[in-house]
Amino acid sequence: MKLASGSGISNDQTLEGQKIDAYLEGVRRELAGLSAGQVADIVEELRGHILEKTVLDGQSGLETIDHALAALGSPQDLAAQYLADDLLERAEKRRSPTPLIRGLARWANMSAAGALVLAGCLIGYFLGGSFMLAGFLKPIHPRTAGLWRLPGDVYSLRLGFGTVPAEGRELLGWWMLPMGLVFGAGLCFLTTQIVLWCAREFRRTAAVGRRSAP
Repeated sequence: MKLASGSGISNDQTLEGQKIDAYLEGVRRELAGLSAGQVADIVEELRGHILEKTVLDGQSGLETIDHALAALGSPQDLAAQYLADDLLERAEKRRSPTPLIRGLARWANMSAAGALVLAGCLIGYFLGGSFMLAGFLKPIHPRTAGLWRLPGDVYSLRLGFGTVPAEGRELLGWWMLPMGLVFGAGLCFLTTQIVLWCAREFRRTAAVGRRSAP
């Protein structure tokens, strides 16, 4: 809503428009990396949201505009939500670990919930990748690669580098090859599905929060 000063427009109305434009310009600067079309859509969505809130409040003025902008948060925090949403949306379409982890890392910078999901994601991928790698390396290191039971009821997944553990017992034998590959791939798949569900919930909650901001 561009407001220009003139004979029929008060100074307060001009300041309202300038305050909205300044806020939206701050959001626009923080959205570097998104396409021009995406940025334009986001800015117009926010402009409509701000103006809608002033109408619903039944009043206008600088104080009302300030309240609406404060409810949205700082331009930096708000833009971070949109950037995280974009990365997670692309990850959901591609179902690839790289954009998924990037999106989770940005979410983790915003909340403890994001940090928890990121940690779970990294642990799941690490364990799944380790099992697949152990299965792949079993033919190369048949005597040492596998799932070992060590003294003291300690279990160790070994990739085969090094010597045979003293007093240890390898539990799966050659079953490590198919089971490592299948279990590892299944764990990575399950991790991806759980994380994508969490990401969808984050995106839905963030969108609802922006629309219902007081």
